[in-house]
Order: sequence, then structure tokens, then C-alpha cells
Amino acid sequence: MRRGSNTPATFDRDIPERFEEIAMTIQTKNDRPQPRAGVLKIEAYVPGKSKATGGVKLHKLSSNETPFGPSPRAIEAYAACGRHLEAYPDGSATALREEIARKFNLDPARIVCGAGSDELLSLLTQAYVGPGDEGVFSEYGFLVYRIAILAAGGVPVVAPEQNRVADVDAMLACVTERTRIVFLANPNNPTGTYLPRAEVQRLADGLPRHVLLVLDAAYAEYVTNDDYASGIELVASRENVVMTRTFSKIHGLAALRIGWCYAPARIADALNRVRGPFNLSAAAIDAGVAALRDDAHVAKSVAHNKEWLEIVTRELRALGLSVTPSVGNFVLIDFPKTPGKTAADADAFLSMRGYILRAVNAYGLPDCLRMTIGDQEANRGVIAALKEFMTHA
Repeated sequence: MRRGSNTPATFDRDIPERFEEIAMTIQTKNDRPQPRAGVLKIEAYVPGKSKATGGVKLHKLSSNETPFGPSPRAIEAYAACGRHLEAYPDGSATALREEIARKFNLDPARIVCGAGSDELLSLLTQAYVGPGDEGVFSEYGFLVYRIAILAAGGVPVVAPEQNRVADVDAMLACVTERTRIVFLANPNNPTGTYLPRAEVQRLADGLPRHVLLVLDAAYAEYVTNDDYASGIELVASRENVVMTRTFSKIHGLAALRIGWCYAPARIADALNRVRGPFNLSAAAIDAGVAALRDDAHVAKSVAHNKEWLEIVTRELRALGLSVTPSVGNFVLIDFPKTPGKTAADADAFLSMRGYILRAVNAYGLPDCLRMTIGDQEANRGVIAALKEFMTHA
């Protein structure tokens, strides 16, 4: 017993056991590689479901995939590539960068391609965020932003939104001397909302010159509003703005993982230093070039989406459901908290009938489901199923 202590003698006998337990814990940690602490804070990204109950036709409306699939030209280019699988792809994706430059009247030297825009978002964070640095994104912003910031050892900072729309003032208020990157999904996934050109300009104007603004325009092709801009003009006139795009959505090439960004020359140089030397496959390059040349396929997708986005929104609201105004190829649907009518109940009800929507609990939206605008059969089927769900006692 310690001098002057009223602690029972049995306490002394416990001390060696506790030291032994601590020592074993330390030994266990030292006998295998350990990831950085920030890595263990990451919640792995979980894609939308892709399976339905056996015996029913599957309508996958959980991943914002186009109902039209890829351009026939892209499919043909992909198939032709199969005859030359022994050869490495062009490590600079020259043909694809030049085709993108032609399409959008850009400087190909400032275009960097990646395995989906997800890779480019991660590479930008890897290049510009270090341990303890901060990265800002809006409340319901794409989950990959948080993952990328944590993976770089940074600190995620979340700016509150107003009515599920990114708030420029709130984002600027989150900027500190430790901020290195700001992400803005425009339009945003999973809400479908967007900031008009003037507000994006105001965000860019309000950021310090050393802070990188990343405009994630994955759904830009679907937006028909006159006050929208993808960000190309800002990149052309700024040294701290990057715009990212993808071929996964309107071009229907999600399986090939093709993304690209337009960046200031110095940022493009930094990305080319940290990306993999062959991060885009030959099939992806060839199919991407062909997809960009099929304007009719894209126009058909835009027209279909505009028509059915309006119909789905109107019909679901007529059922008493709240639908967030969207300019993307999906809608965010709010369900009641009433037992039997919740988002989880609706998800189970729809899945039994083959309609797979996206639960968005990971975004802090447990009362919502996100529905991709599918083909006519799928859209009508979801509307009919939800009518039955909402009216069933």
C-alpha cells in the first residue's frame, strides 16, 4: 500500500496487470503497419444498391445513370480497342484532351484526364492539402470531398446550406488561414440544387488567392437554366479555380471511369506530377472521343431528362411528397416521419417491386430517397408504386 493512502492493498496487485495490458496493446499496435489516424476516420463510400428481390424486373434508379446508355459510336470505339489490348495507352490521353478542347474551345495543355472525376478530386486534394489543413464544402455536398480531405490528412469543414442550396456567405465564413481548398458541386448531388453564375462568381471573388476553388460540374450537361455556368469562364480568368467534369452521367460511360478537369497551367502541371502514368485506359480514351462527337445522343438525353424531371416532380408532389427542385437527372424526395410511411418503409416497398432508389442517410438526410430519372417505364412505375404506398392504410 502507498504511504498515506487509504486505498486497499488489492489495488497494488492490480497495477502490474494493468501495465501488462497496456504493454500488450502497444505491442499489438507495433507488430503491424498502422494507417494514419485520419484514414481511420473515413467512412467508406457506399454506392447505391443494384439488386432487387428475385423474380421482379430490376429498375436501377440509385446511381444517376442515363437510361439511354452510351452512344453507339462509343460502343463501337470500345469494341475496336479490344484488338490491341497488348499495348499501353497514351499516358497523356492526348486524343481525348484534344477532343475536349475542340468541343469546348479550350487549351488542351490545361486539361487533365482521370479515372472518373472522383480521381481528380482526390488528386487535387492530395496536391494542395496537407496534415492539419482545412477543406470546406457545403452541408449536403458530395461525400467524396470529405473522404479526399481526410485521406490527405486534412480537416473537413462543413458549411450550412439554406433550403438545401449551398450558401456562399456561409462557405466564406468557414474560410480561415488554414483553408487550402473549397469544393462546390454545381449542380449538387444528392439535392439537385445549384448556384447561379453570379453566386459562383461571388464565391470565387471572396476567397483568398491561395485557396483553391474546385467546381464539380458532373451534371452540367443536364442544366438548361440560362443563369447557370459550369465554371469554364472562371478557370480561364483565375489562377485558383478548377472545374471537373465526368463522362459517367450524360455520356453513359460510368463503367470506363472517365473524368477531366480544366485548370490553370500550374495546377495542371501539379496534377500531372501526382497522377498515375497510365490512369486512363485506351478503351476509355477511344470511347470518350467517340462520345463527344455524338451530339445527337447527348441532345436526346437532355430532352428526355427535361421532360421527365418535370413530370416526376409534379406527380410526386401531387401525392403529398416534398421534392427538392432539381436541375440534375435525379430528384430528392422527402417522406413523412409517420411509422409505415418513412423513407426506409418506402425503400423496402419499392425494392420489393424492383425499383431501386438511393437512401441518403450518409448525407444526413434519413427522411429522403434520391430517384434517378429513368426511362418512361421506370418513371411511371415508381410514380404508381408510390401512389399505392402513400394511399395504402
